[in-house]
Amino acid sequence: MGIGFCQFCIFVEILFVMFSKLANAIFQESIDTYHVADRVDQVFTNPYSGNSIEQLLFRKNWIDTVQWHYEDIIRDPQIDPTAALSLKRKIDASNQDRTDLVEYIDSYFLDKYKEVQILPDAAINTESPAWAIDRLSILALKIYHMQEEVDRTDASSDHRETCQKKLAILLEQRKDLSTAIDALLEDIAAGKKYMKVYKQMKMYNDDELNPVLRGQKGE
Repeated sequence: MGIGFCQFCIFVEILFVMFSKLANAIFQESIDTYHVADRVDQVFTNPYSGNSIEQLLFRKNWIDTVQWHYEDIIRDPQIDPTAALSLKRKIDASNQDRTDLVEYIDSYFLDKYKEVQILPDAAINTESPAWAIDRLSILALKIYHMQEEVDRTDASSDHRETCQKKLAILLEQRKDLSTAIDALLEDIAAGKKYMKVYKQMKMYNDDELNPVLRGQKGE
């Protein structure tokens, strides 16, 4: 016996409410795992295997977490110029990895919903699911480090109070973004919205499109 339309809607709603909870939980797991050693050069080990969404989410947040700390280090006014240049190269590579992971996550959703019949009045979203998930990953890092500031025993009460207010805003933002992501996935699954992904066209990494790199080609 099949399920009725209303029952199906309830099932879909429960399914996608679970996605943001899954993503937020994995992001927290990644951040907590990183901070055990708390070193940008530590060996990365993904606890999730295969081409699962869990594996992609963990890897995505790990990249974001390492880059967060790269950005802290490079702002040291006493950093050695040679070390700063090396770190800038690592940040560039990290940005490329981050963009690649966003595309992998979108590919996962494109495959997941490839059989969905798009409704005639379906609309396209301003961003793909993966780019919204990218923002959710960064929010997890902001929340983690803002909580650290709230908990600092060596900081003034004014500093902790200010950070507590900022933390409350970040938590509200995560709630709203999580709700929006779940709603977007639900609409895509129902054919009310459709995905259209534009692959990255970064020019500065391309030997043929960056005039500086092109000028050095063959030297």
